[in-house]
Amino acid sequence: MNTITIVRIMQKWLVLLSGCLFLCLATSAQKTSLFKKVGSWLDAGNDSNYIEEHTKDLTVRVFGSRKYNYYDIVDNKIVGDGIVDNGIVSNTKSSQEVLYRPNTPFNVGFGFNYRFIGINVAFNLPFINKEKGDYGITKVLDLQTHIYSRKLVVDFYGQVYRGYYIANTRRLFSNLGSGNVEMIRPDARNVNVGLDVQYVFNAKRFSYRAAYLQNDYQKKSAGSFLIGGGLFGMRMKGDSGLIPSYLEKAGFFNGENFHRTRVFSAAANVGYAHTFVYNKHWFATLSLTGSLGANYTTLNTMKDGDLKRVGLQLNNNIRVSIGYNSGRYYAGIHYVDLTTRSQSPVPDTYQTMGAGNFRISFARRFTLKKQLF
Repeated sequence: MNTITIVRIMQKWLVLLSGCLFLCLATSAQKTSLFKKVGSWLDAGNDSNYIEEHTKDLTVRVFGSRKYNYYDIVDNKIVGDGIVDNGIVSNTKSSQEVLYRPNTPFNVGFGFNYRFIGINVAFNLPFINKEKGDYGITKVLDLQTHIYSRKLVVDFYGQVYRGYYIANTRRLFSNLGSGNVEMIRPDARNVNVGLDVQYVFNAKRFSYRAAYLQNDYQKKSAGSFLIGGGLFGMRMKGDSGLIPSYLEKAGFFNGENFHRTRVFSAAANVGYAHTFVYNKHWFATLSLTGSLGANYTTLNTMKDGDLKRVGLQLNNNIRVSIGYNSGRYYAGIHYVDLTTRSQSPVPDTYQTMGAGNFRISFARRFTLKKQLF
């Protein structure tokens, strides 16, 4: 291969690499432009008479928080005197449901927000939480995250829980007496994954961020209608039947006990949120959405075969926050709770999966002389 041929090959490679570089730069520019447009749309301007923005301030907080989930098995056909099996099961209202609850800790931590970045770090302090005792131990991986932009609210649920107790044990079983005893299920394991998105119509005058991120200050009362949708997947299983044997024998859930259940659902939601402001600084933010959709449920029964069905899906999302807010200080309580109700393959029954977060926060905003970026 002579020198001229080598030069020509190098020229071709140079042209090819230049073309690739140009294409990459053009694509990057388009993406940057797209990201800017999306970011501009999400962060639409607000009415300064209603909202005082502090996203360019450094917001520092200390907080106490408890994340959780829960699982209920409900039978609507139990009426009259309820289920009675040799006098063991009583109380009509309680015998309609089995309530699984985790023993989750109340964590204490600190965090900050600056522009679009928010980081919180929390710790489980042993002298605050009672891990053992009457409620057993729950091992938790909870990646529950709530993202609040001006126009969109995004709730992500990624939870893995192991170890539950049945919260209504004493009401279900009359022979347990009045002692402080709950049926503990260390073998019960749950995986819960979901994504829920809501669009805020009146983003110029109503701010979720004021109550939940503390980087806005809502000065006047305002509200907004909401619309959106969600996708969820849930699995709950145990080493034995999830329905206590006494209830199974008495006909609860048509006597169909199961050791594992899987639910996949999709639903559209509508709702309304409002912040009430008193004397410029005291506030209460209330939000409620309801969802309607469908689910596909599989019950792996203790007998041979599985039960499968497409059923009705009803969800609701509640947010409540109350406290004090100003240009510099914030002190408040905020609560988020999602409940998904899934019709099961057994007639007149359903399963409920819930998740949420309760938090107490104290925050201080600092104006920076020079922006970090």
